[in-house]
Amino acid sequence: MVDATHISFTADDRSYFSLIKKEIHRMATEGGINSARINQLDLIVAEMTSNLFKYSNDGELLMGVFPNGGSPYVELISIDNGPGMINPNRMMQDGVSTSNTLGCGLGSMKRMSDTFELYSQIGWGTIVLSRVYSDPEKVKDKNVVVMRPIVVYKPGEKTSGDGFTYKKTDKYLKMMLADGLGHGPEANHAINEAANAFKIFPDYSPAQTLRFIHTSIKKTRGAVINIVGYNFASKIWSSTGVGNIAARMSGPVTFKNHMSYNGIVGHNIPNTINDQEYPAEEFNQVMLCSDGIKTRIDMAKYPMMYKYDLTILAAAIYKDHARRNDDMSVIIAKVK
Repeated sequence: MVDATHISFTADDRSYFSLIKKEIHRMATEGGINSARINQLDLIVAEMTSNLFKYSNDGELLMGVFPNGGSPYVELISIDNGPGMINPNRMMQDGVSTSNTLGCGLGSMKRMSDTFELYSQIGWGTIVLSRVYSDPEKVKDKNVVVMRPIVVYKPGEKTSGDGFTYKKTDKYLKMMLADGLGHGPEANHAINEAANAFKIFPDYSPAQTLRFIHTSIKKTRGAVINIVGYNFASKIWSSTGVGNIAARMSGPVTFKNHMSYNGIVGHNIPNTINDQEYPAEEFNQVMLCSDGIKTRIDMAKYPMMYKYDLTILAAAIYKDHARRNDDMSVIIAKVK
């Protein structure tokens, strides 16, 4: 089922932290994480929530469980609007603290995590990323394209009207971000019908895929959709979109906003829609955002971000541009 990739927990009330820890523990167990790693995960959650309470403003914790082809992992993203850190690397050293504690929190989180990164700016805040794999020894990332999604449902809902899915063959990778009309279960039904059609369509072309989805979801509310493919042989991105899913192709020196067609998939799309192509040597990264994210994004606001995991960038976009009255999606993919 296509749904939110992450659940959002507000972390500004200490009395709520035990419930956050219990819920994350439950989700990780159901996601297939082994008990030894879950014990470590519990400690990471405790450290993250404690830091958010002590040092931040408007603290938020995002948690997602990813099956990862049989090697499941949990992703934790701590986001705050606090004062930021002057020297993040120094703060990760044991014994360094600004609040008269033992100063082992960040260091212990890093040791227990299989992936750990911290990004901070003075006056802006801090993002901490931790990934914990059920079996780290089995993880071998040989993917040509790295994908990092953050999809969070609208506050007050129990399911997401946005959905991300992908299909990978030995010749190509193809991704879809869909936003069902409205919110809640009916919007979620529309994106799941779109995902089912996306997965069974046998050909590569994003435009042809969209046409097939259009005929397949006519009995739903409909959705706005963008589909991006990457051809491993030609090293070219292909993209087609209908409706207000924002797509930005970017590279080391330039970027280009992809222009989508007007319409609603499942209701009305133009008779002629075509794939638009972007060479990876010029545009090695693509970002997709639903209308739950404000599209006036200035990447220069995040200095040195190219050194960090793509999830840190996705979380920064989410932090600064999320509309809290909507489903929210940021998908970033990059050619290695």
